[in-house]
Amino acid sequence: MKLIIIFTLIFYSNYFNNDWGSTGHRVVGKIAEQNISNETRKKIFDLLDGNSIAYVSTYADEIKSNSTFKNYNNWHYANLKLHQKYKTSKKNPKGDVYFGIKKCIDILNDITISKKEKQFYLKLLIHLIGDLHQPLHLGKKEDRGGNDIKIKWFDKFSNLHRVWDSNMINYSRLSYSELANNLPAVSDKVKKQIISAPIEKWFEETHNLTKYIYNKLPKDKILGYKYYHENFDIIRLQLLKAGLRLAYTLDQIFK
Repeated sequence: MKLIIIFTLIFYSNYFNNDWGSTGHRVVGKIAEQNISNETRKKIFDLLDGNSIAYVSTYADEIKSNSTFKNYNNWHYANLKLHQKYKTSKKNPKGDVYFGIKKCIDILNDITISKKEKQFYLKLLIHLIGDLHQPLHLGKKEDRGGNDIKIKWFDKFSNLHRVWDSNMINYSRLSYSELANNLPAVSDKVKKQIISAPIEKWFEETHNLTKYIYNKLPKDKILGYKYYHENFDIIRLQLLKAGLRLAYTLDQIFK
């Protein structure tokens, strides 16, 4: 019995260490909480039964192990070639992260849906906006967004996707609240540009980073201090953008 419990804990620990990792998603949630209006904050507090945006930000990963929700698994990412634009790329008939975000927004704007449904799609939306800002969630289909690109992260085996999901964030040794409080400072003008951009622009910006990551991968695929210092600021800015855009989106829904 003890072995079963230990295996289960290890399995779930590894399983949920995806999609920015729990730390990254909670950073996005924390930034959103700091930037939503008081009216939105009250409505979301009531809808989430008192839970915070940061707390529910990992929900969409947590339900992956439940086959009941398997139809939502494709909503976490979109696969396209580096030279492609999303508009002209071949779409997954089961949906993707762009489709998922749009669908969640449409449902949350529907006044006829139940509180339970609204709560579910709000949790998904919070997570998916974070996912769209992780560059390897817009990676190549043939290597599963970098999951099949094996690399060495310091002295441990990893893969390119995991480096950008969680390895660099974990290496910073910052809690989600510490990281949220130490993101790049931007002017009001830049902040307005970030939040006013349409979802198509979010996608384009992130995919440009996807191309950068693939093209700048060292040939020996050994990543460490140099890679971290050259790229961690990209992660910090992406987390900030995701949080600000999530806040703006929520304000538009709950105004």
